[in-house]
Amino acid sequence: MSAPLLQASGLQLRFGRVAALDGVAIDIHPGEVVAIVGESGSGKTTLLRVLSGLMRPDAGEVLYRGEDVLGMAEAARRRLMRTEWGFVHQNPRDGLRLGVTAGGNIGERLMAVGARHYGNIRAEAAEWLKRVEIDPARMDDIPGKFSGGMQQRLQIARVLVTRPRLVFMDEPTGGLDVSVQARLLDLIRALVADLGLAVLIVTHDIAAARLLAHRILVMRQGQVVEEGLTDRVLDDPQHPYTQLLVSSVLAA
Repeated sequence: MSAPLLQASGLQLRFGRVAALDGVAIDIHPGEVVAIVGESGSGKTTLLRVLSGLMRPDAGEVLYRGEDVLGMAEAARRRLMRTEWGFVHQNPRDGLRLGVTAGGNIGERLMAVGARHYGNIRAEAAEWLKRVEIDPARMDDIPGKFSGGMQQRLQIARVLVTRPRLVFMDEPTGGLDVSVQARLLDLIRALVADLGLAVLIVTHDIAAARLLAHRILVMRQGQVVEEGLTDRVLDDPQHPYTQLLVSSVLAA
């Protein structure tokens, strides 16, 4: 197996008396999709923010291709987020420029990695709108004119247009209608496979984790209580908490 793209160990973070992260270790390899699942307050979103450099832990190490993420200068981390990394927020409004057109949102990301030819940028934006099932004729509409599901697809296009190596996704289908969720999950799965992306996805949706992920980490109270191949964890859960999670889905 290839060397990990991202690996972390000994992550500790407390908010007052609450342990948000308690000795967490994780790794992800090129082209791999890893889902982090658990109930609200389990620490999964905090872990994603620490791994992506948006939050500093009290202790521990995060390495990206062998480089210390926590020791990076802020400018270097921002450059990484513009080029080799992407972050898909649960609320697409957190990942879009709301006063900029759909095409402009995608074009900005291209310009951040050096694209300058207006015609080429606009053509690439149109192509990506099609890839995320948005009519290119709406390129000059602002995000506020789009539905929630369309805004999320636009955010995904903005993130993926530069073909990052690693994408962090925080509950990308949260808050959407079930039918919209299913369509978006199918789109994410197809794009991830087509581009060969490594993805760390936080979700409370076990069905989404099964559809998208090669491996699963189950978190509870800031700790990873179980991890392994997706089918193994979901079909034969070993930890009582994982058993409870899986049985609650089956009973729903």
